[in-house]
Amino acid sequence: MSDSPAARRARFLEEQEVRYANLKHQLRQAFDPWGLVAIHSKAAFSWLSHPVELASAMTRYVHDVATLQQQGVGRWLGEPDTDLFPPNPEDQRFADPVWRDHPGWDYVKEAYLMQTRWIQDMLYQSPGLSDAERRKSAFWLRQSLNALAPTNFLALNPIAQQKAWESRGESLLKGLQNLARDAGGGDVSMTDRTPYTVGGNLALTPGVVVYRGKLLEVIHYAPTTPTVHAMPLVLITPWINKYYILDLAPGKSLVEYLVGQGFNVFITSWKNPDEDMAEVSFDDYIVEGAARIIEVARSVGKSEQVHALGYCIGGTLLALYMAWANRKDPEKVPVAHWTLLTTLTDFANPGDIEVFIDEDGLDVIDGIMQKQGFLDGKEMSSSFRMLRPNSLIWNYVVSNYLLGETPRAMDVLYWNTDMTRMPAAMHRYYLREFYLHNRLIEPDSLCMAGQALDLSRIRQPLFMVAAEEDHIAPWKTTYSLLKHLPEPATFTLSTSGHILGMVNPPLANSKRSYWQGSVGTREQPEAWLARQQKTPGSWWPSWVDWLRPRCGAQIKPPPLSNKQYPKLIEAPGSYVFE
Repeated sequence: MSDSPAARRARFLEEQEVRYANLKHQLRQAFDPWGLVAIHSKAAFSWLSHPVELASAMTRYVHDVATLQQQGVGRWLGEPDTDLFPPNPEDQRFADPVWRDHPGWDYVKEAYLMQTRWIQDMLYQSPGLSDAERRKSAFWLRQSLNALAPTNFLALNPIAQQKAWESRGESLLKGLQNLARDAGGGDVSMTDRTPYTVGGNLALTPGVVVYRGKLLEVIHYAPTTPTVHAMPLVLITPWINKYYILDLAPGKSLVEYLVGQGFNVFITSWKNPDEDMAEVSFDDYIVEGAARIIEVARSVGKSEQVHALGYCIGGTLLALYMAWANRKDPEKVPVAHWTLLTTLTDFANPGDIEVFIDEDGLDVIDGIMQKQGFLDGKEMSSSFRMLRPNSLIWNYVVSNYLLGETPRAMDVLYWNTDMTRMPAAMHRYYLREFYLHNRLIEPDSLCMAGQALDLSRIRQPLFMVAAEEDHIAPWKTTYSLLKHLPEPATFTLSTSGHILGMVNPPLANSKRSYWQGSVGTREQPEAWLARQQKTPGSWWPSWVDWLRPRCGAQIKPPPLSNKQYPKLIEAPGSYVFE
């Protein structure tokens, strides 16, 4: 029986509605991917509907402009500087005395700061915006305001002008050369890469690759002590960057330190995904990643159990594995105890990165990954640099291009620019199920690799480390895992940030310090910190003291490989060069 005219018309209208919705979505993704037009329009209309508040705000603006003009005239007449709109103490853009001592440049600085603060205050005070809308729009507004700072332009930067004059233009020529170099690479250089090579002066701890699979190589490090602890250490690194952040350089290498302390160490060196790995899932990372290296370490290390450490997203993977293994066979979990470094498991307050985590932002990322099959490391890096644009972007724009300086050589920054990709399926799942919906902390909400996951099933002792200034994994957010675990844990809070708080060797002149102690049942992070004593130096030795009694007796080191997992090549392997 043929459709009636009414049914055909209804179907036609429905198809047209779907086409219109798809077209509208495509146009928005092309011209306003983050949904800012709607937010800023909403803010503007909310001010128009509150004329009294708008008049008050405009009156404050006129007063500030008049006061600034009056001070500017006074400075030219010899009056002292009063800094009506002082820079933030952490803002180094205007640290040079010329911005304070010269009346003209002082006026440029004050005018910029007055305007930017007034614009941001207006946005935050908009009566019709939700808190989430304020944070999102404020983030993108800051990107524009920071880009327009006078320090970023030769005509408005007295330090760059003075250097150009003194060098007879050589600094400008060098700046143009730096700009041409960076244009070829598609990014602003943060460091001089020429002094470093992986396997040359980075990732030097001797070892061998004993396993190579579709996701990772497993490196087993050669012992440097007559005996080693019987229980191997497995280090699960993040796959957002290369593994050698934990084997950075002699004297800065956590791997080198652990081997020197008599531990039998294995580490993940992840494969850098391409379009052929678009469908690799988080389940694969559990089974072919975490479970695989633990199996290899048990076999080669001749041990029923291991100690496992996870760093950043590698720590999130380890937490998933621990919940998975405790559900799969709670009597035979191959990890006796574990360590997490700057690891998120509760994503309710993930820090500044949350501005990218909503349906608009994830649609943008999904569109990129759908075309490529992966998310490129440069796109990841750009997102993180935007969280601290003045120090991580514009500082280098000024020094590289206006001042003509060569970026300082730093091994940590070299590693940070040695970027990797994220498989599309894995990263899509990670962003939506973890960041957006925060399902990991909900018991049995996620089913991965055949098991429903519940963090409260994890019974193994935990040593956890966070960083005081971490803006990627805020320490109070990492701490929140502990309220889901039934067993007591030891928590360590290091000074510094996400990287330097962990790459924290025990040096005589170390500027680092830490707080450390057990965590009471349901104890809040502020209460925990209030009862701790600050200890100068690195947390590495105290962690080793925690490990020693748990990692077994000292034994003769087992061979670096065995029949099941033979030596393939020397460390640092092959995947690290991809």
